Amino acid sequence: MAFLNTHPDYMNFDGRPCKREEYPADYYREFLEYVQKTYDWKYWDDLPREVAAFWDSARPQAMPAENDPSYAAPGSKVKIQQTGHDALGKAEIKIWIDLDNTPHVPFFSPIIRELKNRGYLVVITARDAFQVCELADKMKLEYRRVGRHYGKNKFKKIWGLAWRSFQLAPFAIRHKPRIALSHGARSQILISNVLRIPNVMIMDYEHARMIAPAKPRWMIVPEALSGEKLSAKAHRVLYYRGIKEDVYAPEFEPDPSVVEELGLSQGEIIVTVRPPANEAHYYTPKSDDLLFELMNRIGQTAGVRAILLPRNRGQEQAFKQDHPEWFEKDKTIVPDKVFCGLDLLWASDLVVSGGGTMNREAAALGVPVYSIFRGTTGAVDRMLQREGKLVMIQDSHEIWTKIHLVPRKRDQVPSNDPRSALSDIVDHIERIIHIEQFGRLPQGTSNGGLEP
Repeated sequence: MAFLNTHPDYMNFDGRPCKREEYPADYYREFLEYVQKTYDWKYWDDLPREVAAFWDSARPQAMPAENDPSYAAPGSKVKIQQTGHDALGKAEIKIWIDLDNTPHVPFFSPIIRELKNRGYLVVITARDAFQVCELADKMKLEYRRVGRHYGKNKFKKIWGLAWRSFQLAPFAIRHKPRIALSHGARSQILISNVLRIPNVMIMDYEHARMIAPAKPRWMIVPEALSGEKLSAKAHRVLYYRGIKEDVYAPEFEPDPSVVEELGLSQGEIIVTVRPPANEAHYYTPKSDDLLFELMNRIGQTAGVRAILLPRNRGQEQAFKQDHPEWFEKDKTIVPDKVFCGLDLLWASDLVVSGGGTMNREAAALGVPVYSIFRGTTGAVDRMLQREGKLVMIQDSHEIWTKIHLVPRKRDQVPSNDPRSALSDIVDHIERIIHIEQFGRLPQGTSNGGLEP
């Protein structure tokens, strides 16, 4: 290994006769061009701050005492042992993941595992909203509970965003992550921007609103969003193959006890229903109109039962108060505990949802799925519609004509074939870490148009 240290004070840049201990700057330029041409991706053209950051991350925590067997007196010949750090000091590279919504828990679980397998430290925060914390507990994730949901009022949303960002600040300052990662957690992005922590937002709906202070530095999105206008600069957008549900769907193993726990009977046609997110900025009342028509049809059809999955306790109470007829004779059941969403979908004959994640989860599992979402349709849903994996319901008439209340073949097993989304996303995260920490990509990697 060769180490070359240079200083501009000893270089002659203007072509005049060299003074003592000076040399033409062209010598250095020619040397760099030779190294770049001959040893591409086998050299590190660093700055002093990058060298300092590298050694700061890779150094041992403390020197051994003289009576420690690993201690070597000055001048003695010793065999250097690895300290658990690789060439990048990965064991000291800390990645902060924020779980902001229920679907983020199963999505990030495989990503967290893969990042740890590659030697990174991962710390997690979770918002106390919907079923985030309950599902994180079920999946045995270690996290810090920070903040809550503030309802659908626009001004409370803005206040909640700012307040949760403030609540996250002590965690970020204490842990000093090298990178912040989320699936659209605006509070994390906002405080990361304030603290100058490089942040990465994974997302799959291009019409989500992002206020200026909470716009991400990097984005990782499905290839279906290629060409769409996004919140990050074009050279900081990376694409993965497939859909985000491909990250965790291949690892799904059905739990046979779910059917019994829910009290479902053989011979019934089971419809899992996910109401619209009436507190989201993209909510439209037309989605509720389709939901009410769907529940009306289920109530009138013999041999059909609904598994209703309200967004929160308030939505559940409103349904039971305003529509008690849905729940007569157990025609509609609301699970009284948190189940894995994929288990509920697999126990169903079809799925009707007013939200994107559950639609795409069903599509990933091969379960018939219908969308009653009436906001602006995203590129991923349009792709699934073209592929015949998702049916879009436009009006109340189509509730009766397009939705097929028929049993699904139950002798099938979910496909466990590996898909590209997980490896693509984790590889992209590593590429971003290299660029943010060292100003360049790892050896043997093309830049793909990425810039620091």
